[in-house]
Amino acid sequence: MATGLFLANLLLATEAPGESAGFGLNTDIFEANIVNLVIVGVLVFVFGRKFLTKTLGERRERIVTAIADAEKRQKQAETALAEAKKQLAAAQVQAENIKKDAVTSAANAKAEIMAKAARDIETLKQTASQDTSSEQDRAIAELRQRVVAMAIAKAEAQLPAALDSAKQNTLVERSIALVGS
Repeated sequence: MATGLFLANLLLATEAPGESAGFGLNTDIFEANIVNLVIVGVLVFVFGRKFLTKTLGERRERIVTAIADAEKRQKQAETALAEAKKQLAAAQVQAENIKKDAVTSAANAKAEIMAKAARDIETLKQTASQDTSSEQDRAIAELRQRVVAMAIAKAEAQLPAALDSAKQNTLVERSIALVGS
C-alpha cells in the first residue's frame, strides 16, 4: 500500500505546473532520467533489499569462514614447520653423533690394527729368532757329533796300537767299577 501511494505522489510530481491534471509524457530527457533512476532505486530498495541482504550475508559468511579456515591452516602449517625444524635439529645432532662415533670407531680400529701388527711383527721376530737359534743349535749338535765321531774313530785307530793286554784289563776293571758304583 505504501508503494502505491509513493507511485501516485511520484506521478503527481512529474506533472508540470500549469498543465492539465492527468497523465502526460515528459519529453525532457534529463528530468525523465532522474525520475526513472529514482523509481528504479526505490524498486530495488523495496523489492531487492531482502535478496541483497541475504546474498551479501551469505557472501560475508563464506568470506569469514574462508578467512577462519586460512588462519587455521596457517597455524597448522606453522606448527608443522616448527615440528619439522625440531626434527631437523634432532637429525643434525644425531648426524654429528654418528660422525663422532665413526671417527672414534675408526681411531679405535686403527689402534687395534696397529697393536695387532706390532704383536704379529714381534711374533715373527721371535719365531725367526727361535728358528735361527734352533738352526744354530742343530748345526752345533751336528758339528759335535762329527767331532765325537772323528775323535772316536781316531781313538779306535790309535787304541789297538797304544793298548796292550795289561792296560786293557786295567781299563776294563776301572770301567766296571765306575759302572757298578
